Amino acid sequence: MVGLIGIIVIFVTVFGGYMLAGGKMGIILQALPFEMIMIGGAAVGAFVLSNDMSAIKHTMKDVGKVFKGPKWKPDDYRDLLCLLFELIRLARANPVGLEEHIEAPDNSSIFSKYPKIQGDRESVALICDTLRSATMNYDDPHQVEEVLEKRIEATLHHSLHSTHALQQIADGLPALGIVAAVLGVIKTMGSIDQPPEILGKMIGGALVGTFLGVFLAYGLVGPFAARVKTVIEEDGHFQQLIREVLVANLHQHAPNICIEVGRQNTPASCRPSFTDLEDALKSTKQEAA
Repeated sequence: MVGLIGIIVIFVTVFGGYMLAGGKMGIILQALPFEMIMIGGAAVGAFVLSNDMSAIKHTMKDVGKVFKGPKWKPDDYRDLLCLLFELIRLARANPVGLEEHIEAPDNSSIFSKYPKIQGDRESVALICDTLRSATMNYDDPHQVEEVLEKRIEATLHHSLHSTHALQQIADGLPALGIVAAVLGVIKTMGSIDQPPEILGKMIGGALVGTFLGVFLAYGLVGPFAARVKTVIEEDGHFQQLIREVLVANLHQHAPNICIEVGRQNTPASCRPSFTDLEDALKSTKQEAA
């Protein structure tokens, strides 16, 4: 919703200001379809040329994040802490009983309580792989923390590819606008014998190319890339939280302490209050009993 409001503000202020200054939309609207074919078509072609099909699909999917915002909401962070609490308690009380949950999380009665988290393969794999490594005596907290950090960085780097692709388009659009404008000037020079009023319209149409390239780059595609990057980085805190809690568990802190470490490291905008989390954990204990 916020993204849509931003787009409306951009169009209203740019074109509204132009019209209030006495500008006429007729020249822009007349030239717009042809300039858009040249600039937009070249931008799309360059995007397809510089990316494989997987990256193209990934980028198209991530554009929706401009309007949807982060995937993980405050309730999801609370649910994650409850999930980790259950798994840590079970690991301490019955390590053998934990195996069925980390070996087949899709069929786990614990994971199934939190379907949104269960549906995120990377988060589930991060949890299960770390708990599994602990059962294999790979339990040096510092080594595990380093491994998790590298894995999370690699995942984030892959996720940010779409923002780089969008930014490359934004960087190229002004130059493509100049190409379209030059073609418009060439067309105008071929009609140099026409009256001044006709030449003026043709030159104005050519300049629409420069305007469109710069407008799309800095008014739309560039901000889209920045917003997608922000959303991806915000969602990355979810996996960082998993790391903090599971490393605290390897340090043999009490389950409640591990969860409090995670709560304290949750972003402020998504951090559950101590009371809310305590109530959720009590409910989890009662269900387990």
